Amino acid sequence: MADRPRTTSIANKINMNFWLKKLTSYIFIDVFIMGAAFGTFMWYCQNHLTQPDNILERYFIRYDTWHIEDICFKVKYIDGTSQVFPAGPALSYFLPAFTCLIIFELLGLLGALFHAGEIRKQLKPLNDLAIRTEQISRGNFSDASISDLEVAINHVNVDNPEVHVKSGNSDLTSIEVALNNLLKKMEESKRQQTRFVSDASHELRTPISVIQGYVNMLDRWGKSDPQVLDEAIEALKNESEHMKELIEQLLFLARGDSGRQNLNVVEMDLNEIVTEVYDESLMIDPDHEYKLVVNEMQPCNFTGDIAMVKQSMRILVQNAAKYSGKGDTIKLSAKKETNGVSYIVQDEGIGMTESDVSHIFERFYRSDVARNSESGGSGLGLSIAKWIVDAHRGSIDVLSRKDFGTRFTVHFPNNLK
Repeated sequence: MADRPRTTSIANKINMNFWLKKLTSYIFIDVFIMGAAFGTFMWYCQNHLTQPDNILERYFIRYDTWHIEDICFKVKYIDGTSQVFPAGPALSYFLPAFTCLIIFELLGLLGALFHAGEIRKQLKPLNDLAIRTEQISRGNFSDASISDLEVAINHVNVDNPEVHVKSGNSDLTSIEVALNNLLKKMEESKRQQTRFVSDASHELRTPISVIQGYVNMLDRWGKSDPQVLDEAIEALKNESEHMKELIEQLLFLARGDSGRQNLNVVEMDLNEIVTEVYDESLMIDPDHEYKLVVNEMQPCNFTGDIAMVKQSMRILVQNAAKYSGKGDTIKLSAKKETNGVSYIVQDEGIGMTESDVSHIFERFYRSDVARNSESGGSGLGLSIAKWIVDAHRGSIDVLSRKDFGTRFTVHFPNNLK
């Protein structure tokens, strides 16, 4: 058969690797046993010395013949006397057992040389699968099979995710599975895209409506009223800034979804990042008390994108400030962990319910309290922070209680490269 040499070659390689591993383990076992036997003999000699504090020298000697049973361990003392410990009696018990072990190992190694046939049998299902896959890739099907597949595909309704490709031809089962998985992924992608566009349109509609309303007001009677003019200009500036921020967030997530948001991975100290965000927060937010907890003597080094990590931290700090009362404390800290590093943002704000916590990283999600708040935001900030942490193979733990506060703990692994 054409597949015989390929299977045989793989089986021989696997068998040889197995044989070498077995030989290595046997050598390790033998060395260990010999070392243990030698150590036991030396321990016996040490514990039966007559003058352990007056030893002049110690060495091994042979008596009469060069047989291994005649090996002795001799100790000379300072007063000229000596003490001899023959190894023969111990070896007379050890050598037969060790010889049997060596014979057993040789037989095991000899038998392991002929396991290629058994390995080939174990590989046969994989080889058959490879052959079948190759046939499928070449399209070696009858006209009837192709016709069955065409009919099954034509009967699929893309708008109904419950309908699957099913031709009834057993030869096409693997293709049917692949097509159905593809359709499932396409349907899920379609739902996500539809939801994203719908939510984005809804969020953009509000600032556009406000801008349009103020423009109409200016057009009607605001041109000659300085107070109305100032109010309209301020509102237009705020709404345009809000819309700009929303569009930038949407573009960030869109680039992330398409794989075009690349990370500039470098070595960094998380203590320095937390300290920088702390200093920035003190400068731009005088309404809250900020507390910094870092250990400068213990650097929190890891690899990642400095700008991205800082952005995720800023989002969590801004979120904490948004839902905390004036004068409340916001705590920033960093620490080194066993398998990485982490930073913590903790506030004394309004907190969240368990239901809110389970949805906060969903795009455009905002709790009822946030929706009723003037500073509710777009609901994209935490989604962006989650994307950044996921891109660094990290995780976010959230602990929150109503009217008690919220704590975000962000974990990063040691090495991203």
